[in-house]
Amino acid sequence: MSFEKQLDRATNADGFLAALDQSGGSTPKTLRAYGIPDDKYVEGEKSMYDVIHAMRTRMIKSPAFNGDKILGAILFENTMDREIDGIPVPKFLWEKKNVIPFLKVDKGLAAEENGVQLMKPIPGLGELLKRGKEKGIFGTKMRSVCKLANEEGISAIVAQQFEVGQKIIDAGLMPILEPEVDITSPDKAKIEVILKSKILEHLNKPGQDKVMLKLSLPSVVNFYKELVDHPKCIRVVALSGGYPRDEANEILKKQTGMIASFSRALAEGLSDQLSDDEYNKVYADSITCIYEASRA
Repeated sequence: MSFEKQLDRATNADGFLAALDQSGGSTPKTLRAYGIPDDKYVEGEKSMYDVIHAMRTRMIKSPAFNGDKILGAILFENTMDREIDGIPVPKFLWEKKNVIPFLKVDKGLAAEENGVQLMKPIPGLGELLKRGKEKGIFGTKMRSVCKLANEEGISAIVAQQFEVGQKIIDAGLMPILEPEVDITSPDKAKIEVILKSKILEHLNKPGQDKVMLKLSLPSVVNFYKELVDHPKCIRVVALSGGYPRDEANEILKKQTGMIASFSRALAEGLSDQLSDDEYNKVYADSITCIYEASRA
């Protein structure tokens, strides 16, 4: 029953996705930006994940973080396996906050080839999806990156995303396909033309199941409107891709039907050193401005 309610909410409700899925190599950078230096977790990876879980717990438990403005949250596997106030995180999100839980399932990027970085193999994906579903996860997210306007490479990126996406659908979950376009690429606009074409080829195949898409903010206003309106696409969400929050919001406001799925932009201005009142004020302002950009 929860899946059907979550599907209806994912399809129809206002809001945006909070990307809380920094992992591995990106975690120290995330913690530094949050005001926590490396020497706060000197006991290795476990202590690092303890610290970032405390960061995410504070973000999720804040009164500003709730289903009024936040549609879903994307979690790292380590976060999915933890608890908040004795409740598994996915269950806490849905039952206490009315926020749909998603899970990052990729294992990082392969080396660049043909102007793109495919996803590395995902060993144990079936077991991870089964465990995620048991824990209350609704959907998944997986990232690959397009760096140059190479048709062969972009075709491979899109094919891989849809192939893995089908495995996720078969496991009873909703995939977010994320073929990111590097916003610093000199080919950005050309990449987007090829990428949209390849995505439409897959969406238009007979028997294609519904998916969600997570795409870089486009160079041309409403360039992805055809995907937003496609009957096989539940939602198109936008990653900030390195743009500062204000700039990302301004670009997003111009895109009809796209909503945010921000990570760094969401946490911008937050610090471990802030008092609860200061923290909640900064966070509420951040959530509100991203929400408004997603509704424009």
